[in-house]
Amino acid sequence: MALRTSGHEQPAGTTRTLESGADGSLVKRTVLPGGLRVITESVPGMRSATVGLWVSIGSRDEEPGVAGAAHYLEHLLFKGTGSRDATQIAEEIDAVGGELNAFTAKEHTCYYAQVLDQDLPLAVDLVTDVVFDASCADADVETERNVVLEEIAMRDDDPEDLVHDTFVGTILAGHPLGRSVLGTEASITGMSPVALRGFYKNRYQLPKMVLAVAGNIEHDAVLRLVSTALRDRLSGTAAPLPPRQAGDAVRHGSGLVLCTDDTEQAHVMLGMPALSRHDERRFALSVFNAALGGGLSSRLFQEIRERRGLAYQVYSSVASYAETGHLSVYAGCQPDRLGEVASVVREVLGQVAEDGLTDAEVARAQGQLRGGLVLGLEDTASRMTRLGKNELNYGHHFGVDDTIARIEAVTTEEVCLLARTLLREPGGPTTAVVVGPYAHDRDLPDELHEVMA
Repeated sequence: MALRTSGHEQPAGTTRTLESGADGSLVKRTVLPGGLRVITESVPGMRSATVGLWVSIGSRDEEPGVAGAAHYLEHLLFKGTGSRDATQIAEEIDAVGGELNAFTAKEHTCYYAQVLDQDLPLAVDLVTDVVFDASCADADVETERNVVLEEIAMRDDDPEDLVHDTFVGTILAGHPLGRSVLGTEASITGMSPVALRGFYKNRYQLPKMVLAVAGNIEHDAVLRLVSTALRDRLSGTAAPLPPRQAGDAVRHGSGLVLCTDDTEQAHVMLGMPALSRHDERRFALSVFNAALGGGLSSRLFQEIRERRGLAYQVYSSVASYAETGHLSVYAGCQPDRLGEVASVVREVLGQVAEDGLTDAEVARAQGQLRGGLVLGLEDTASRMTRLGKNELNYGHHFGVDDTIARIEAVTTEEVCLLARTLLREPGGPTTAVVVGPYAHDRDLPDELHEVMA
């Protein structure tokens, strides 16, 4: 059973046991001087370990003039430290068959290494070295500038990525969450080494960080490795920052946006505002999303692909942030089928808004979520991600059994009520984005305009 205790309220220098599993797994959290939280999950029988250093800094924390800085910095930190150059970093992780990487999101950045359990000391040393002792040399800033610009170009060449970025930028227009994680060509081109180093120095601070480790490890051994790696950085009386809370009210954008592109398919994403991650209805939303478009038996997949053969790929998805979220539907189809796809999406959403979902659909969705959650336990990287994200986003550890119980407690009535609330009976998206071979939005099929009516 998991112990619900808040990491930002735990005194420095103390250790709490958060969960003791029937399989022998053990979750512990220690708050170190300076505000760094170390949370581990010991899993006997595993042969691997994954180390992740989570920083509560993402694209939403950037000023407009440095849009894309968090992601740019993620690239830059691997270019060299005070003790290793980029080649040495790559050679050391390759020599043990491990993986060293990072990713940036709207509200956080994570640097991680996955290795054999015996190579845990190297993983901790590499991750802490690149995060805390990066050189950020001018020459490396210029090299990575070109790499990030190539990544932006690659995004623009991938219609599915482009439609997603444009959708988020439209529904969250005017809010920092709406900005692309990658930044823009103009912001990356104009970003100076001084600005990047300033972002690094001012934002990457211990109270904003969580070190999560999962696998065949011992908590005390991890603490010794961290203490050795960070040495005098672990000092002072700073406490961990509490989880990010809702800021000012979000004004959601709406409308139909066309990105003209010479593609073989038309790519469409439609959606509407949804729930923040702090909303207690989030478990009902997960069940609703799975039943709507999260699996092979979902309404959208069955109606659009299986029964009508209108698209190869169709799904729904949910994104949740500190103060808002959105629910979206994506489909890729032949351009001459876009109207029919839009019409079917509208029909499905309207039916769900008016009639709800069946008990059988809800039960299948719960089973899908339960199975995905438990199967993820086979991978130390998934366990590490659960630890880090829960600690950063909520300040609490949520045990797997607790999470499954919350999913199974969701009723059909709760799902149907939430569906009506989100879809605004009789159903209809507020935002739609199309990427495809259309010169003007008046060339889009009438059915798509009707979905937005």
